[in-house]
Amino acid sequence: MKNFRSLLFAALLTLGSCALGQSTMNAAPGSTTQTHPVPMIASVIDGEISNIEKQILEVADALPASKYNFSPESLNIPGDDFKGVRTFAAQLKHVAASNYFLWSPLTGDKLPEGLQDGNGPENVKTKAEIIQFLKDSFALGHKAAAALTVENVLQSPAGSKSTRLHLAEFGVAHAFDHYGQMVEYLRMNGIVPPASRGKPE
Repeated sequence: MKNFRSLLFAALLTLGSCALGQSTMNAAPGSTTQTHPVPMIASVIDGEISNIEKQILEVADALPASKYNFSPESLNIPGDDFKGVRTFAAQLKHVAASNYFLWSPLTGDKLPEGLQDGNGPENVKTKAEIIQFLKDSFALGHKAAAALTVENVLQSPAGSKSTRLHLAEFGVAHAFDHYGQMVEYLRMNGIVPPASRGKPE
């Protein structure tokens, strides 16, 4: 009989927990009952921007300033096709400049001075200046993501034929493309990319 009561009590506790969980999920807006936040378009895009921002800034920090003008062309590999490719510094500046071009239409922010093309301002030269330029461009990306709503995400901002969603996402995709190239630049200089450290090679 004692065992039966124990089993019955455990069953009631389980049912009560399930009911509480169900009521929490179905809580009315404005209720003080705690619920798990529902992912929104803005928060999902913002998470993707945070992810590539971390990766890019890690590789930017990993290469010494003395190697920032490295490009694979300097290796003189027979049969290569590296003539004229961007240096490591130029890769970083290109990512930052592209971020501004893609995300500023979503926020209405003016482009930085000297940003005439996808190569970034000429006066941004040192490792510290380039990293700050990158950080500022990703800050704009977070602002752009926060401006996305269900109502405007498929609209085109003034002066653009692309939707807001496409511009926000393409900034992430474009940065990942160049991240992959910069990982190879690190490898060519004998540096294990930060994301691969501590993992089987």
